[in-house]
Amino acid sequence: MNGCVIVTYRCNAKCHMCNIWENPSQPDNEITPDIAAKLPSGLGRINLTGGEPFLRDDVGEFVKILRKKAKLVEISTNGYYTEKIIDIAQKFPKDVMFRISIEGLPHLNDKLRGLKNGFDHALRTVLELRKTGVKDYGFSIVICDKNALDLLAVYDLCSQLGVEFGNSTMHNSWYFHKHDNRISDVKLAAKVEREFIRALLQSRRDSYGMRIKDWLRAYFNLNILKYLEGRGNIMTSCTAGSDLFFLDPYGNILPCNGSENPWIMGNLKERNWNEIWNGPQAQMIREKVAWCDRSCAFIGTARFDMRRHPWRPLSWIVINKLRLAIGRDIIYY
Repeated sequence: MNGCVIVTYRCNAKCHMCNIWENPSQPDNEITPDIAAKLPSGLGRINLTGGEPFLRDDVGEFVKILRKKAKLVEISTNGYYTEKIIDIAQKFPKDVMFRISIEGLPHLNDKLRGLKNGFDHALRTVLELRKTGVKDYGFSIVICDKNALDLLAVYDLCSQLGVEFGNSTMHNSWYFHKHDNRISDVKLAAKVEREFIRALLQSRRDSYGMRIKDWLRAYFNLNILKYLEGRGNIMTSCTAGSDLFFLDPYGNILPCNGSENPWIMGNLKERNWNEIWNGPQAQMIREKVAWCDRSCAFIGTARFDMRRHPWRPLSWIVINKLRLAIGRDIIYY
């Protein structure tokens, strides 16, 4: 099971696809590291995120606790607070990974993220991470029609730097405080997404391991493509609330961050983990998840579907790499 710990709803960016910055949590009400200590052990991965997590000064305390709960702690940040980030990287080089969020090349990134010199800070952070012992770090992007034309350029930048490149797409939900995100130019977004999938399958990464990751991301991006086109979801089912949970800044345990309204299983400030996870409220929420028709395209849940049905991504990768090798196009669906 994986988890996501949202340590704050405060954010220094004003992203076009997310209004979390307009709905900040108050520092006095945010969870403290001792609440995170109540999470179960034996987890696979925990994503430590926000808002912007490095607006807090105790990120290191959270990492100390979470590294004992999971095999890996992934920290999602916009990379603005370079010194704080590098401090964590140097203290926990084997326990953490970083994804630095950007929306495109410098001009477009700063415009869409509403953060002056945001790209400069993000790039500096990645370059400084290269000097640490952290092995898994890189950029991530939220794909939409507004930044589609920068997508391949950012991927090329990651390839040249030899760093990871994660991606998602816009969603409407309680978490983002958005219900009007939409793709205006579907044709452009889908066209570039197809080119991106081809580029991933034809990855020229120096590392064989990173090439394999790119091939698997190509399959995940089929889900992004279908989502952009409003065609549903290629994954079998959503297991949020079973394979995945969220802990919000107020101590609430939720199955995901994609529902229209927060589906709260219980509060970790008031009850212990087992009481919440095995309680009747949690079961009711899982039933809601089972009937959910939002067809989200999040890697957090897609990852489990790909692991449970490995023949699907693997066979698709093999078939389409062979098709590209003989000059034919990819079978997208």
